[in-house]
Parts: sequence; structure tokens; C-alpha cells
Amino acid sequence: MAHKLTIVILLAATLAPGLGQGIELVDGHVQIHGFASQAAINTSDNHYFGDSPDTSFELTELGLNLSYQPDPEWLFSGQLLSRRAGEMYDGTPSLDYALIDHALLADAERRLGVRVGRIKNPIGLYNETRDVPFTRPGIFLPQVIYYDKVRNLFLSSDGAMLYGDLFGPSGNLSLTLSGGQAVIDDNVEWAYLGEDFDGDLESNGVSLKTATLWYSTPAEQLKVGLSAIMMDMDFDAGAASPLDAGSIEVFDWIVSLQYNARDWTLSAEYAQTPTRWKDFGPLFPYEDQVMEGYYLQGAYRLRPNLEIMARYEEGFADRDDRSGRKRSEQVGNVPRYDFFSKIATLGLRWDITQNLMLRLEYQHHDGTYSLSWRENPDPSDLTREWNVFAASISTRF
Repeated sequence: MAHKLTIVILLAATLAPGLGQGIELVDGHVQIHGFASQAAINTSDNHYFGDSPDTSFELTELGLNLSYQPDPEWLFSGQLLSRRAGEMYDGTPSLDYALIDHALLADAERRLGVRVGRIKNPIGLYNETRDVPFTRPGIFLPQVIYYDKVRNLFLSSDGAMLYGDLFGPSGNLSLTLSGGQAVIDDNVEWAYLGEDFDGDLESNGVSLKTATLWYSTPAEQLKVGLSAIMMDMDFDAGAASPLDAGSIEVFDWIVSLQYNARDWTLSAEYAQTPTRWKDFGPLFPYEDQVMEGYYLQGAYRLRPNLEIMARYEEGFADRDDRSGRKRSEQVGNVPRYDFFSKIATLGLRWDITQNLMLRLEYQHHDGTYSLSWRENPDPSDLTREWNVFAASISTRF
């Protein structure tokens, strides 16, 4: 399967320069775009997107999106995504987003509208565009905020969103409010319960809500934002489950800052995620904790098509237990360094052509909090300090 996907990507890379920036049909009302990416990942220890100690090619992304805008007030848009990511995702095509956008009011100074369907959650600097390789700051997003181990949970939701923008000479102000159902898969159960227990973790009713407020200067030289997402999940325990039926409450908020100059970009974000587990029974060790993550990232453009990136990030499963000792004692068989991650990253981006990009990346990890328990089910096999060497090739049309 990997070999076939690689052939598809290389063929798309060959054809991409001739396709330009997409396909337009019906006098520009319909646009079709696509992208493909293949990565190679080698780690000194631990499993990261597949059997990475032996070099993994199990990070593959293929996307096809279509938009139809019959007039300025209406937009219909959707994207199919095939994502293979180690044990977390097997490449089965899924609906990344599909929405109807209706602009209720739009002029030079203001805009008001509503979106309905499967909608991207606009939290943080990168969540809305994290599925497209060309819009990410590296092969991997900062894992202490944009967790790939529960990617779908935060990426999008099924519901409705109200958005508004004010445009002025001193800058732009944007506000979004949304409500709907979270998209829950097996990775969410592994991350929040520690295993795939008998039963179902699901979202009932309007269980997810988001709110964002952004300010940017007219040319977006400076961007400042506050994002929040709240969600409730219920676990319907099966007959063989050692856990009782319980619920999980998650409240994630992010403060974001980005400054863009001609040749460089500086980005920083800080997040806290108060999380509460209720009624899972005496065998479940967790009740309340506040996850915490932050990073500082700089990118410098040596040439218009060549960029270097450096980032340092830290994340903790419990901000009141940054060493992980309390959590390790609570669980019993998990090392304390599985409850924190400190990651230093160096990356290189080379846009070979407008539609073909090569990336190289090195990471040094202290701790394993960023790893998926689904890919690393035996805590005794984890190594505290480990390195990542990765390369990716991506194309788009």
C-alpha cells in the first residue's frame, strides 16, 4: 500500500507544475485543489508514526478539496482526506470538512456570516490549516498544543458557526462562536482512557463549543488571538470493561502571538487544558488535571524559496506535577517522563517549485508525553531521551 501511495505522490509531483494553483470550472465558480505528502521518519527510540526505529514511511497524506461559489453570499466547500499515520490512522478516506457558508452581511468595513456542516475549529495559529503540508511550519506541528495523537478531536466538529469581522485602518478584529458534536475516534479513547476498553466513547448532543477572538494589523504583520474549545464525552461501558460508565470534560484555551517581517516570522503560543474524569469507578486513577503546553518558534527566509525554522516547546500532562512523579505513582507502571515533553526542533524548507516542497527536520525529545499510547502500549519500552530525523516531499495543485 505504501509503495502505491508513493507512486501516486511522485506522479502528482510531476504533473503539479502544469496544473498551476488548481482547476477552475464554470467561469471560476468551481475550484478543485489537491495535495499529497510522503514522509520518512527515523527515531533513535520509541515509535513515532510507525516503526520509526527501523525508519517509518507511514506518514502519508492525500487530500482533494472542492469549492463552489455561485455568488458572493454563498460558498459550498468540502475536502476528502486520506491520512496514514502509524497505528493511529490507516489511510481510509474520511470527510475532513464539508460546509455551507452564507454571508449575511459583507462590505469594506464588516462581514457577518454563518457556516453549517463539518467545520474546522479555528483554534490557535495552525489548527484550521494543519491538514495541508504547505501551511504547516514544519513536518510536525508543536505537539504540546496540536496533539497528533488526538488530531481529529480538535480539528473539526459537526454543527454551526457564527463569524464576524471588522476591518479598519488600525487593524482587523475577528470573532467566531460555534457549537456542535466532536469527531471522536479510537485515538481519543487511547489518549484519555489509556486503552481501547470494551465500550464506546461518544459525543452526545451539542457537546462541543468554541469561541475565538483575533486581532491583526491590516497587512497581518502582527496577529494576536485567544481561542477556547469546550467538549464533553461520555463513555458507554461494555460488559467486559473494567471501567464504569463515565464522562470526560475538556476545556482547552490558547493564547497566540505571531509577528511577520519581510524575511522572518516569530510565533509563540501558550495553552492550558483543564480536564475532568467523572464516575469511571475505583480502578480508574485520574480525576482532575490541567494540561499545559507552550512553544517559541522562529522562521527565517534565506531566499524566497528557502527557509530555516527553530522551535522549543514544553508540555505537561499536569501543570502541578511537571516532573510526572505524582502521576507515575498514581498509575503505577508508567514512567514519570511519560507525563512531560521538552522538544527542540530544527527544520529546513525548500520550495523546489511553486507546487513541490522538500522538508528536513531534526528533533531532540526529553520525555514521551507527545507519543501515542496506541503506538507505544508498553510503558516499559519507552526511552526518556530520543531523537527524530525526518524528511518529507509534498506537492499541490
